Amino acid sequence: MFVLQSRWKEKGNKFFYYGLRNKGQMFKNEIKVNKKQLEIIHSLPKELNEEESKTISKLIKFGVVVKEENYHKIPKSITEARFCKECAMNDYMVPGVEFDENGLCPICQTKEVLEQLKGVNPVVNTFPRSKKSRFDVAVFYTGGKDSTYLLYYLSKVLNLRVLSLTWEIPYMSDCARQSIENAKKKLPNVEFITRYVSSDVLKKIYNKTYELNENTCMCPSLAYILFYPELVANKVPYFVVGNEPSQVAGLYYNHMAPLMAYKFAKNNFLNFMLNVGRVITLHPPFRSGQFHTLATMKQLAYGDSKFKTIAGYNNELVTNVCKAIKEIPLLTKPLKRAIRSSSWSGNIPRFVQVDFDEIAGGEYNWKNVKDVITKECGWVSPDYGNKGLHTSCKIEKCKEYSQFSRFYHMRSQMIPFSAIEMAIATRSKCLTKEEAMDEINNCLGFSLEEVPECAIMKEFINR
Repeated sequence: MFVLQSRWKEKGNKFFYYGLRNKGQMFKNEIKVNKKQLEIIHSLPKELNEEESKTISKLIKFGVVVKEENYHKIPKSITEARFCKECAMNDYMVPGVEFDENGLCPICQTKEVLEQLKGVNPVVNTFPRSKKSRFDVAVFYTGGKDSTYLLYYLSKVLNLRVLSLTWEIPYMSDCARQSIENAKKKLPNVEFITRYVSSDVLKKIYNKTYELNENTCMCPSLAYILFYPELVANKVPYFVVGNEPSQVAGLYYNHMAPLMAYKFAKNNFLNFMLNVGRVITLHPPFRSGQFHTLATMKQLAYGDSKFKTIAGYNNELVTNVCKAIKEIPLLTKPLKRAIRSSSWSGNIPRFVQVDFDEIAGGEYNWKNVKDVITKECGWVSPDYGNKGLHTSCKIEKCKEYSQFSRFYHMRSQMIPFSAIEMAIATRSKCLTKEEAMDEINNCLGFSLEEVPECAIMKEFINR
């Protein structure tokens, strides 16, 4: 008896896979079908005769149609899940994840690739003293674990003059607020700027984001819009990203960034060709990280580029945020002016990131990091003290729930970020598998029923 494998969904003349496939077929998630093939699929489950088997032989080889005993049943709870032998990846949080004959998930099957995924932005761990600005670097600071550690490293370890930029969202956690206040006292060489967006404006944007994503998560995109003109005005030479290793690598496994994107900064030929275009159009050539800055800001100001769409790589979250931002056209006017002026002058902050593993002594261990920032910055842990993933927002569970629900029920092909990040973090030894299970069971929003924290989000957008 043959059946349509779970997690394959028909759309027009194609079938799409909602999951993470084994190493050899990791990103082969779609396949075209003709009318005859579609008729056979619609007639399943059944035994296939010789002619039918020949007609859909490609689909059988591709894993779209399988024998009944090879059908993957999707768990309805974490207790029913099958886990990877080496990390926290499982087929409840990521329904449709495949395992090889050794019980390894695709992330563990590609550990040699994982080691290459240091950053889609240029990786820079030390910074010169700026002679043109009173700041050496700027950081988007949320009060969470990762941005606090970055702030500590830049201000205390490197003794740089840091501009800290905080977009105060309506859902900022109490511990994040207190962490920010404590950091102001502990880090005297940091200048803190906080920006708000009026509730009326934010509600319009949030309502559109909720319509598209089923949540209102917009960090850090809206913060970039608010603060880029500030960076240009202050001639800040570097804007440093505070994403920890699992978040950076997660973009690759979610098919949002190709391997080439992680190597782009070191590709001399591609950077040379970019700068040829800059010089021909009478623009100053890019320095490392400046192309990444303008590409990011232009996407937020004008939407996805045609090249990105053609290439087939799509960050659904950012794409939908860009659509939501259009609800308030005037919001991006200062950003567009700053893009134009900085592009012509060459006064473009260099968008870079540090290697968190390297600056933490070889391994970005969550427990050790929290100990350091508690002592050095006055960081305040969330109510549930062992939480290490995304610690600055009251509605983080809402984002996890909505991403999980949309993916589980095949309304979105975007794999829940936290599911991939927990797997990578355990694979990379940032935390143990036992610590990961504790966080999964007690802190994350992977539920088939709406989590209580969604009420906080809905109360704001509906009031």
